[in-house]
Amino acid sequence: MERNFQSAEEILAALRAGEVTSAELTDEAIARIERDDKVINAICVPDFDGARAAARDADHARARGEVRPLLGVPVTVKDSYNMVGLPTTWGMPQHRDFVPAEDAVQVSRLKAAGAVVLGKTNVPLGLQDIQTFNEIFGTTNNPWDHDRTPGGSSGGSAAALASGFGALSLGSDLAGSLRTPAHFCGIHAHKPTVGLAATRGMVPPTEQALPTDLDLAVVGPMARTARDLTLLLDVMAGPDPLTHGQAHTLALPPARHERLGDFRVLVIEDHPLIPTGSAVRAGVNRVADALTRAGARVERHSPLLPDLSEAATLYMQLLFSGSVARFPVDEYEHLKARAAGLSADDRSIGAAQLRAMVLSHRDWIDVNNRRELHRHGWRRFFAEFDAVVCPITPTPAFPHDHNPNPLERRLDIDGVEYPYFDQLVWAGVATMPGLPATAIPAGRSPEGLPVGVQLIGPMFQDRTPLRLAELLEREIGGFQAPE
Repeated sequence: MERNFQSAEEILAALRAGEVTSAELTDEAIARIERDDKVINAICVPDFDGARAAARDADHARARGEVRPLLGVPVTVKDSYNMVGLPTTWGMPQHRDFVPAEDAVQVSRLKAAGAVVLGKTNVPLGLQDIQTFNEIFGTTNNPWDHDRTPGGSSGGSAAALASGFGALSLGSDLAGSLRTPAHFCGIHAHKPTVGLAATRGMVPPTEQALPTDLDLAVVGPMARTARDLTLLLDVMAGPDPLTHGQAHTLALPPARHERLGDFRVLVIEDHPLIPTGSAVRAGVNRVADALTRAGARVERHSPLLPDLSEAATLYMQLLFSGSVARFPVDEYEHLKARAAGLSADDRSIGAAQLRAMVLSHRDWIDVNNRRELHRHGWRRFFAEFDAVVCPITPTPAFPHDHNPNPLERRLDIDGVEYPYFDQLVWAGVATMPGLPATAIPAGRSPEGLPVGVQLIGPMFQDRTPLRLAELLEREIGGFQAPE
């Protein structure tokens, strides 16, 4: 395999064996970016001089006998992370020149682990889209089909990995932003348990980087292999040293099982609020068949599964109430008027989203209490099962759609159109209760596009879906470079 597409584990082995230097790897990665990224547009802020200097330092450190988890490995970082000396824009034109004075905690951990940062990857405006484009840096294209999106908001990171631009990348996830780009680009990603990895410094431009506990949102690893996800998660995981890190240390439990045949898995193809396209359904069943062949216990239904319709509504209420919290007063009043005009009988996803935008604090507390009931339901569920296999979105990557009004966009599912944001219900299955979820490649659509699925595990037992991902990769294959 071409060295630019090797896993981080393979790169580290070659570095340890003296078969290559970090400086050579970095030059090769830069050459590939300069050759191919004109079309993909994944790297929005290159830092090639800084990368070459970091690579030389890594080589000197290795020569001195230093051992660090990512020493000399070329990586990328999503634009939403603060990084000293480089702009953090979140795709917002008014912040194109903002340069933070301090690294995000995850960037600090990445550097301390010895990684070589090639640059930052593109994002949608404000990280608020399932695509990746903005006025500053333009559109990122899917490496498998340039007329389609790589997903969002970590679309630049996923496209970079699929294109061989570095071995690992830092992403984030609030509405599938790690998992959807992985699914669309044929790579791996892991949404950690909420709160597992410190988020300080993954903050909108000019805002102070405080050690806050974010609701729903997480930071997480992206890679071309499942084992590389674990490698990077081990670097990222742990409390913020300014707060919980003062008193707590991390001790993630081991995976529940080491053999594929020992796993107890619930497979879900269908969501009550949106159909599953045939290509994604085939991917889910490909994973289910591999589990069955290996002797795993595979079920298709369980009364222990929390209600997916109610879960989706709760997710939309939490997601959209947070997304408009800082809207100008006049826009908020307009939303209140629209919500008041809804019929009391309208229980659609769109109605739930609109009502969520104007939730009172009293109403939000009620929603949060119902979330805790769902979390308790998941605890009972995971006493009988080890993981859930389900879609990430209903379709493979869709064509670019830059309609400035996202509410007018439509998602084509096997020839029938549905509201654009309805596809987020699958992301919410894990995000609303804060569960870990690993995105893995699960084949290709008839058009040759990647198809992925997510493996959802118990809270703070992230090693269980990650180990399941590793075992399934051996059975059904994993990343393939775009043709």
